[in-house]
Amino acid sequence: MSELILDYIEHLEVEGGRSARTAENYTLYLERFVEFTEDIMVERITSEIIRKYRLWLNRYKNEHGDQLSPITQSYHLIALRGFLGYLSKRDITSLSPDKIELPKTVRKQVTFLHFDEVERLLSEVSSDDETGLRDRSIIELLFSSGLRVSELIHLDRDHVNTKRREFMVRGKGQKDRPVFVSEITAQHIEEYLEARSDSLPPLFISYSRNNPTTMTGDYRRLTARSVQRIVSRYSRLAGITKHVSPHTMRHSFATDLLMNGADIRSVQTMLGHSNISTTQVYTHVTDEHLREIYEKFHSNTSEQ
Repeated sequence: MSELILDYIEHLEVEGGRSARTAENYTLYLERFVEFTEDIMVERITSEIIRKYRLWLNRYKNEHGDQLSPITQSYHLIALRGFLGYLSKRDITSLSPDKIELPKTVRKQVTFLHFDEVERLLSEVSSDDETGLRDRSIIELLFSSGLRVSELIHLDRDHVNTKRREFMVRGKGQKDRPVFVSEITAQHIEEYLEARSDSLPPLFISYSRNNPTTMTGDYRRLTARSVQRIVSRYSRLAGITKHVSPHTMRHSFATDLLMNGADIRSVQTMLGHSNISTTQVYTHVTDEHLREIYEKFHSNTSEQ
């Protein structure tokens, strides 16, 4: 089975267009199945083995004694189902992938900021130096565009057209999508770039002492962890008690669009979701807005 898994992972990257990170995760998930079955032949995989494997995953603990969350257990089963589907396409005898049913998982509550909270957060950013100009540009770009943090940190200067206020980004599954930014965000990005004394390609760079100015290239490109710290720092300064991350800003972008009347299909495209069901997680957070629409436009028969 190990050799076929290796073929499947290569297939995911080359023909499936999946990222190296996805391939790495799928490798980990499938290696656990190999560990559980002691690398049996694929034709010997049965529904009973899958049942016992699910129980094993539910009881699994890592070296720190931590168990796997229900969603992580689902990822293991998704990877295994994908592997079995790959075998089926190659006419290799094994268990049918539709024999694996995914457990029902409860989605985490979506955390987002209202526009006034975003303004409070931005008001804590000082624009007196390059670091402040960078931090303001990062937060505004996250909220203005809905970019994933992985997409943001890989942007170069020449990727972003601040005059047209739109550019293309390559997201999950190597899919390109258009990204739009507000006029004020474009203006602040320009101010940040004008203040920079370097000519490094990355749009956002680190000013850490561990990254001396003599260094060039991706060595000074901001990491996702660094962006997380930046967003968290200013949210604390703004007195926002909820957990705020770069992904919170993405949630805020989507929620703001929906609450202002955007249709969910357009939001799906702007977020780069391949499936509308992923975007529908935002519909329940706009319930308050829907009630306002109801009260404003629905006829009140008791008054007639």
